Amino acid sequence: MPVTLSVLDLSLITEGSTAADALRNSRDLAQHAERLGYYRYWVAEHHNMPGIASAATAIVIGHIAAGTSKIRVGAGGIMLPNHAPLVIAEQFGTLESLNPGRIEVGLGRAPGTDQFTMRALRRTLQTDEQQFPRDVLELLSYFKPEEAGQHVRAVPGCGLNIPVWILGSSLFGAQLAAMLGLPYAFASHFAPDALMHAVEMYRTRFEPSEYLAEPYMMAGFNVFAADTDEQAAFVRSSSRQSTLKMRRGQPGPLPPPRADFEANLNAAERQMLDQAQLCSAVGTPERVSEQIGAFVAQTGVDELMINANIFDHEARKRSYEIAIECARELSPATMSV
Repeated sequence: MPVTLSVLDLSLITEGSTAADALRNSRDLAQHAERLGYYRYWVAEHHNMPGIASAATAIVIGHIAAGTSKIRVGAGGIMLPNHAPLVIAEQFGTLESLNPGRIEVGLGRAPGTDQFTMRALRRTLQTDEQQFPRDVLELLSYFKPEEAGQHVRAVPGCGLNIPVWILGSSLFGAQLAAMLGLPYAFASHFAPDALMHAVEMYRTRFEPSEYLAEPYMMAGFNVFAADTDEQAAFVRSSSRQSTLKMRRGQPGPLPPPRADFEANLNAAERQMLDQAQLCSAVGTPERVSEQIGAFVAQTGVDELMINANIFDHEARKRSYEIAIECARELSPATMSV
């Protein structure tokens, strides 16, 4: 069967626009994705980021879910160290109660921000490498049916069995997801280096659980698709400008595309950007189809979460149209590993 496709949306704030514009665009994109047949729609928790409007992630999920009717909506992800597990259980229990059968939560252990903002969020920078696994187990317990003598319950949340994913960009998440028998999502759209090691580790160490009988893995994948190669390279230039600014410690709104951007890069900068966006498809429908097929054949992942950091909203919607059309055209032989 063709690979399942889903959407990762950072609620992009573009230069000259506002967070309100970004949130309206997110809802419009979700409606578009639902019509196209995408399976799930995730937004991500980031803080103190001038180009991302999804900091209050649960509220944004509610906004997206209220504007759609069947697409699954969730977090890709919630940075669990920033929150008490009970608070997340209550938030997502509320979302699930309002949107039955459509809500899920992906959990990450990164801060989603810088150290100054971490202190503002957490009031402490003390860390314990075992706290994240303990917090995941605690959160899972809140979604289970109430047990006799249980003193703390998530209301809403208790008994709702909301799907929980582990997210990661290193081998830690792969190990944890495998040990707990949970689905796993790898952030290869911006951190591809450990992808194949994570795929192997998750699959070989997976232990069946009450949540999953077999491993299920998703990978992040960038798509910059357009009707010509030149248009695709042009719209991608916004994402590459943004990534370069981030690496320089200068985050900001997503800049408009620039046809001459590549000409201004030195060899080291170009190599860095190529590596960061290694898991990407760029070009016409034919080229995108080939690149999606090659990536899935190489990795054997069950699902792709498509990211498209494109400045123009209509061009972004068009890229998602092309991506799902390409995935549907891939034959089983093309997708086999």
